[in-house]
Amino acid sequence: MASRPVSDAALSSLRREVREFLDKEIADGTFVPSSDPQVGGFSREFSRKVGGRGWIGMTWPARYGGGERSSLERYVVCEELLASGAPVGAHWSADRQIGPGLLKYGSEEQRRFFLPLVTEGRCFFALGFSEPEAGSDLASIRTRARRTDKGWVLNGRKIWTSHGHEADYIVVLCRTSDPDPDSRHAGLSQFFVKLDAPGVTARPIRTMDGKETFSEVVFENVRLAENALFGTPGDGWAQMTTELAHERSGPERFLSAFQLLLQLVRMTSVAPSELRSVAIGRMVAHLFTLRQMSYQVAAGMATGSRPDVSSVLVKDLGTVLEGEMTNLCRLVAPRELGGAIGERFEELLEQATLAAPSFTLRGGTTEILRGIIARNLGVR
Repeated sequence: MASRPVSDAALSSLRREVREFLDKEIADGTFVPSSDPQVGGFSREFSRKVGGRGWIGMTWPARYGGGERSSLERYVVCEELLASGAPVGAHWSADRQIGPGLLKYGSEEQRRFFLPLVTEGRCFFALGFSEPEAGSDLASIRTRARRTDKGWVLNGRKIWTSHGHEADYIVVLCRTSDPDPDSRHAGLSQFFVKLDAPGVTARPIRTMDGKETFSEVVFENVRLAENALFGTPGDGWAQMTTELAHERSGPERFLSAFQLLLQLVRMTSVAPSELRSVAIGRMVAHLFTLRQMSYQVAAGMATGSRPDVSSVLVKDLGTVLEGEMTNLCRLVAPRELGGAIGERFEELLEQATLAAPSFTLRGGTTEILRGIIARNLGVR
């Protein structure tokens, strides 16, 4: 993927372009800014517009439909989309991790088929990792693919799959050989599975906010061609952990509740308070620090490094901050301020509060993340 130098002026120009696009979409009523756009907003139409602007697969090679732009330019676009609360859930997984995974592990046939569709905003992916009874221990998954003379047969079940009932394909992590007692992570592989294929059933899961953004996906004797295999058989764990580094380190790890913070700033401008000003300053300082950490991880991955621990730190600290932001905004908000500005704050606060439990789960639970950090520091 490209990593060419780019000037500050070019980045500022791109940022203005993205903001103008988003302002127009909001004015046209395309979307209402959300406190959790990455999970809550699945819009094929909006993602096609983003793809039409060249803002999906920005760093990928041109021969696959990519823009061959710098990782910093991509970061600017992602940051603006998330900060605006735009409904980016449809294309997010494909742009963030499936595309880079294909470039590194996929076959040429898979790259030429999937990547141009992704960049156009016409092909969307779900991630089939978590399973019932496995919790965060992905090495204990039971979904299995058995090789036949015509390809593979897949059986099993995935759960808490974001947009599993709305996407086009799901990337499934499963067992392709018996567990090795000396290596729990051996024998795992990944497959591309069409979500409308015979034997695939996706059942939406309604969360406490009334939305159906997750699903349970069941595979019953699903027949897969040989070219559905993603990467090398048995290397699924290494592939998945590389993909998770992209998932854990991006700005979505700390910008989920950003619209709520912005509304608190607007309220404070109308009803000044030293307490609120101090709280806002604290949150902005933490956001700035996480932003710097997140970008350094992105820059490292663009040059081929695997900053697994750094990405885990961003995810862990981002999860803590998102929870603190929601609680702090609730505690310091001026209750006497009504009208449209107060009503909008209450709406965003409700969204963030109901979404907050998922912040600690997606991309890895806090306990799992801190275990990874401890192991790499040699204290576990």
